Amino acid sequence: MTQDGALDELVRKRIRGLRVAKGWSLDDLASRCYLSPSTLSRIETGHRRIALDQLAPIARALGTTLDQLVESPDDEDVVIRPRRDVVRGVTTWMLTPEPGPHGVFVAKMRITRPVPADLRVHPGKDWFTVLSGTVVLRLGERTILVEAGQAASFSTMTPHAIGAHGGPAEILCVFDHDGQRTHLL
Repeated sequence: MTQDGALDELVRKRIRGLRVAKGWSLDDLASRCYLSPSTLSRIETGHRRIALDQLAPIARALGTTLDQLVESPDDEDVVIRPRRDVVRGVTTWMLTPEPGPHGVFVAKMRITRPVPADLRVHPGKDWFTVLSGTVVLRLGERTILVEAGQAASFSTMTPHAIGAHGGPAEILCVFDHDGQRTHLL
């Protein structure tokens, strides 16, 4: 099978898989994307070529994007390896390899250092939720303890720093591009 043929087959399987996962019959999907059930059946089984003007409404009806429906499977490593910064006392797992919607990145961080004395500023907004332990958030003149199950959101133009309180802490962070560059690189 050619590479194009393999991708075509994968798209067909994705369409069928998404339809079945939603508990929809061919008639259900057909009514949502304005195609006949027989056309959808032939698309799913490979007895009909998939036209772009058919694929877009199918993707929309299935609640996905055209890009997601046709993205090529890659053989990249699926393991997310941590980046350890011993000097800063932070281990980071980048959960999004590239920016998501609105240019945001998601990372999990394990913080072992106490809150640093120097406060930083940069454009943007940071958000984090504490998964375990307690985090000290220095935000301007304030010192705030953020415990497991709590979250914090703040403008990064306010001088700020975070550290662990009483032992290691793990957080899930959402950064914009400026925050990702400042905190993780």
